Amino acid sequence: MAPKSKRRSGAVHLVAASYVLLRKGNTVLLQLRRGTGYLDGHWALLAGHVETGESAHGAAVREAREESGVRIEPPDLVPLATLHRFQIDGPAVEQRCDFFFATEVWEGDPTIREPDRAGDMQWFGLDRLPEPVVPHERAVLDLLRDGRLPAILCWEQAEADGS
Repeated sequence: MAPKSKRRSGAVHLVAASYVLLRKGNTVLLQLRRGTGYLDGHWALLAGHVETGESAHGAAVREAREESGVRIEPPDLVPLATLHRFQIDGPAVEQRCDFFFATEVWEGDPTIREPDRAGDMQWFGLDRLPEPVVPHERAVLDLLRDGRLPAILCWEQAEADGS
């Protein structure tokens, strides 16, 4: 019989999220956040939290469908980056693990499917991104533009940048 695992004191609880970059060459689809309570007025990728019993790939597929109506097959997702977002000496809930995927293969035409959470959706060149873009997403987009992905990254976030 295997010993019961014990939670170590000070162990970090990570909140996972998946992000999808729909790509057409050097252009990416972004949506303008609104009504979410987190960085509304910023441009962002298709994204959301990984739910209980769901893989990062599954969350990416689900979020792309929910937010834009496109259907993606998990094998068509190309891993770009894993980003650990944290706040030094911050609460455990501020620890985030973000999985970024890209694809140029999907079914359907992307449209806003959650109008209470997105005010606009447009294609932008990686060298002509709008302002402002969610900061940690912008960092990944800039690395993609510069040909510096895939990567594992750390992002020390300010207290106000949590979520």
